[in-house]
Amino acid sequence: MSTITESAASPATPEPSNFEKLDMRADKARVTLGSRVASVVAIVIAVLWTIPTLGLFITSFRPEADIKKSGWWTWFTNFNTTIDNYVEVLTGSRFELSTFFVNSIVITLPAVIIPITLALLAAYAFAWIDFKGRNILFVAVFALQVVPIQVTLIPLLTQYVKWGLAGSFWTVWLSHSIFALPLAIFLLHNFMKEIPRELVEAARVDGAGHVKIFFQVLMPLLVPAIASFAIFQFLWVWNDLLVALTFAGGDQNVAPLTVRVAELAGTRGQAWYLLSAGAFVSMVVPVIVFLALQRYFVRGLLAGSVKG
Repeated sequence: MSTITESAASPATPEPSNFEKLDMRADKARVTLGSRVASVVAIVIAVLWTIPTLGLFITSFRPEADIKKSGWWTWFTNFNTTIDNYVEVLTGSRFELSTFFVNSIVITLPAVIIPITLALLAAYAFAWIDFKGRNILFVAVFALQVVPIQVTLIPLLTQYVKWGLAGSFWTVWLSHSIFALPLAIFLLHNFMKEIPRELVEAARVDGAGHVKIFFQVLMPLLVPAIASFAIFQFLWVWNDLLVALTFAGGDQNVAPLTVRVAELAGTRGQAWYLLSAGAFVSMVVPVIVFLALQRYFVRGLLAGSVKG
């Protein structure tokens, strides 16, 4: 009898919060991935994945004659290197990749900032503001992710021509923003819903409005999700060829680096040895961005993966 009484009197174990669940799942994944077998598999995959990149990097520094007569692995026997490939690709009158490199930066930065800004506002409204038809509208936004990009290219291009935007950066900015918004809203909404409601309620009790709650309470907690999506969007826009070729491919003042590299592969057959240098120029910025922000990847990818 006393045992039953003591059991009833003892306080119940509090259920872990959503962030504690997220940390426990991350710890479990860390233990699993930290096993010896997983480490060996990861090393093998990393080596196999790195070999083509290493070959591309070595080829980009080899002289034209060496590239045309032997494979990149023969470099380890003579160590013959040159920077002429990069000089010709970046400053040569036939290629001038430096101009297209700047175009890629001008295209990518707004195409990342615009959808993130709009998605943050929309995700906050879906997560914390009650309005009629909220759930139906959110499902409709989520369903837009299944619409193929290809079916929207001609209608968008027709509309841009009617608006007089054809041949400008706006066509690429708007297109990438439109295509990115459904996923961005879904990801940020799920992350916002994992934030304890008590934080928002406490801020409302203190007299905070939506603007103050958004910027002072939620924004510091959203950094991992924002960084995670920003990386994906940056890599997608920087490496994109289809959208850039459709809306900016015919104008040298607007076309990004991917369009020019594709032209080198398709119309410069006599200078194919320069493709490795051009490809590596296009790779360097995404690699830097990924390495600089990769610490946000785990928490960002796990956003919304636990429910409480």
